Amino acid sequence: MAADNISITISSAENPLNQSSCDVFVYQRSAAVLFPTFYSVVFVISVCGNSLVLYVMCQRKHKFNSTSIYLVNLALSDTLFTLSLPSRITYYIRHFDWPFGDFLCRLTTLLFFVNTYAGIAFMTCISLDRYLAMVHPHQLQCLRSTRVVRRVCCLIWTLVSLQIVPLLFRNLLQKNQERRTCMEYFNFDGSPLTPYLLLLACTVSFCSPLLIIVGCYTKINLKLRADAKQNSLTGRSKRNHRANTIILLILLTFITCFSPFHINIIQFMSRKLYQQPGCEELRAFKTSLQITVALMNFNCCLDPVIYFFAIKTYKKRVMRIFKDYLYTSSKMTTENSSSNT
Repeated sequence: MAADNISITISSAENPLNQSSCDVFVYQRSAAVLFPTFYSVVFVISVCGNSLVLYVMCQRKHKFNSTSIYLVNLALSDTLFTLSLPSRITYYIRHFDWPFGDFLCRLTTLLFFVNTYAGIAFMTCISLDRYLAMVHPHQLQCLRSTRVVRRVCCLIWTLVSLQIVPLLFRNLLQKNQERRTCMEYFNFDGSPLTPYLLLLACTVSFCSPLLIIVGCYTKINLKLRADAKQNSLTGRSKRNHRANTIILLILLTFITCFSPFHINIIQFMSRKLYQQPGCEELRAFKTSLQITVALMNFNCCLDPVIYFFAIKTYKKRVMRIFKDYLYTSSKMTTENSSSNT
């Protein structure tokens, strides 16, 4: 619902009059350089980071706990989205001209929104999981059982998919001058209720999770301070420090990556309720939307940092993989040099 509403609203921001008289692609030359470079970096970091997470986690499949299950699903969401980045890089290199057809345009859009809202949901679940573990260690622990957590993950994937699937049945390619744009302004009229629906969607899908994460972080810190006053050793334990670090990283990632996009949508739709945006406003919104979307996609690079602190044995396993790789490489080099001599 949230993603579909965003799609409708972005399309409705540009009525037929503005569409014919206003060219919003005024920075395409700069975008053809900046965005391919940015997304190429995101692609490399995300592929390496999330693939490593999935590889390490699959090696310990019999030791999954609630946190690791949420993290694996978050990594899977990031990996699926990363697969769509090469097509978007090509799109920007070609100055906003989509060469891959309508179906791949729909699929790329679907993966973008799945990653966005599944990522928000799993980050919120991780925060709640850490809150239950730290603040209520002897209560409600049934909610942290692997069976319940797996069902929650399945529910999240189902709800997000149901919200996004309608995009597969909508024509997302639009002819704009001599280019075919994808995931831009959609070619249909918007409803007068669309701004209200989108503001409601942003409240549910962004504001509510943000308040939950901030609340969990605050409660955990208050709990740690209370424990530190009673017992300094307990308050300074590695387990407590790791839990606090996880929530802090999630909060920083959430604010850095997801806040600009949703605040941009909220402010534009709020102004749109009172007056129809002009050409300059549409251009500014188009530019800011691309920048904030790029920031939101950067969460694929930051999520592996959360795994590094969240999983106790992850750091050791990663270091072991690199040591084995270096040992194998040096051994092969030595064998090759000895055979040559």
